[in-house]
Amino acid sequence: MARTVFDPDFGTATQALAALRRGAMSSRELTEHVLARIDKLNPAINCFVTVTPNEALAAAKRADAQRGKRSGKSAKLGPLHGLPIVVKDTYATKGVRTTAGAKMLEQHVPTEDAVVVARLRAAGAVIVGKTNTPEWAADWQAFNDVTGQSNNPWDLTRTPGGSTGGGAAALAAGLGFLEVGSDIAGSIRVPSHFCGIYGHKPTWNVVPLRGHIPPLPGQGGTYSELPVAGPMARSAEDLRLELSVLAGPDDADAVGYIYRLLSPRKKALRDYRIGYVLDDPSYPVDSGMKAVLAEAITALRKAGARLTEGWPAGVEPIGQYQLYGWLLGAFFAIALPDAEYDRMRETAAKGAESVFTQGTAALHREWLQKTGQRLAARATWAEYFKTHDAFLLPTAFMPAFPHDHSPMEARVLKPEGSGTRPYNSMSRWISYATLTGCPATTVPVGRTRGGLPVGLQIMGPFLEDATPLDIAARVEQVVGGFVPPPLASGARG
Repeated sequence: MARTVFDPDFGTATQALAALRRGAMSSRELTEHVLARIDKLNPAINCFVTVTPNEALAAAKRADAQRGKRSGKSAKLGPLHGLPIVVKDTYATKGVRTTAGAKMLEQHVPTEDAVVVARLRAAGAVIVGKTNTPEWAADWQAFNDVTGQSNNPWDLTRTPGGSTGGGAAALAAGLGFLEVGSDIAGSIRVPSHFCGIYGHKPTWNVVPLRGHIPPLPGQGGTYSELPVAGPMARSAEDLRLELSVLAGPDDADAVGYIYRLLSPRKKALRDYRIGYVLDDPSYPVDSGMKAVLAEAITALRKAGARLTEGWPAGVEPIGQYQLYGWLLGAFFAIALPDAEYDRMRETAAKGAESVFTQGTAALHREWLQKTGQRLAARATWAEYFKTHDAFLLPTAFMPAFPHDHSPMEARVLKPEGSGTRPYNSMSRWISYATLTGCPATTVPVGRTRGGLPVGLQIMGPFLEDATPLDIAARVEQVVGGFVPPPLASGARG
């Protein structure tokens, strides 16, 4: 059987690693190729905060030398040996400027790596640069006063999403093979949906967040049940590969805990029992995007998937979304300046309707009560997953929207066919997996009439990340997977 020729522009990480192992390319050649594409495409997309050509080429050269020394020997190289990747600029990277999009950190150079960065390096990955994010990773757009605005390679007038928007744009444009993102309000899933790539929000606490900014460097970690670190790629197979490198307890917990990625629940698409909801009257989905999602459901059903429409018994969609918003406000309260925090408390005391504001100003007693409700929500979904293997839903209610740098509270979104929507409602469809800590994978399933990518979200059982990842791979086989954007495809090396 003839071996498939490797595509260095848009091939998957798995394919790139196979090409490196068989000597079709050296790590230095592949890294040079990626850096050349960055030189060509990044001026238009602006998805990088810092590019590290000298460090990357030196690392690639070392990788090639190590491969040569170990040729024919039993010693194994790392699972990402020699692979050019990118890293979100919220992760401390030793010797490389790390800003989190904040002007006050514009020249910040960490002296040690975040846990995920250290694990990627130990696995042999070659970091070619740090990708753009909104200030403090707190927006669904990727722009800030350090680097400026990142653009979506499918339409430069639109955002690639946030907060891992620069990373999603880089992967879609073929400027690296993997990205490590973070997600509390859809920051992995929404950019993946906007840019037509794959993203996985792992089960809560499966991947350590130590070394992520925020919090500020030197302030230690902030405990929360919401944020996670996770992989982004151009295939479902690559997500699982990267997760296998990232997952596992942090050093202190590793003394007593060992993480094991469970096998997928089933071995064929027809064996899975899957629920789904593509729309909800309380937050209608863009009509053009909904049509693409419906076509994907039809294709999956024809391929043998057993699909049942409707929310799980006991799940209150609006109630769980509001609970998520309250807990999100409580989480972000710690980062507010004292004056802003006092203002939020005054607003809450006057009977503010916003659950986010209420959560921001809450007492610990109230937080404990809401935490009990969060665990009850997880139990409700766990009951559902006794009879179902996964749940499909939109990643967001609309595709990538035009850039908007106005004050966040003044922004509105305009999905096709359903009027205007408050900007902060972008978190609606990602809230259920974040609230419960369950894993969720976003997989590209097509494009709207206007040519914008659409991503389907696959929510899986708590601690069973391999199941949504496996279903994502089977969705990929049915609907076709990643497609390069025309801008980047026209710049092939």
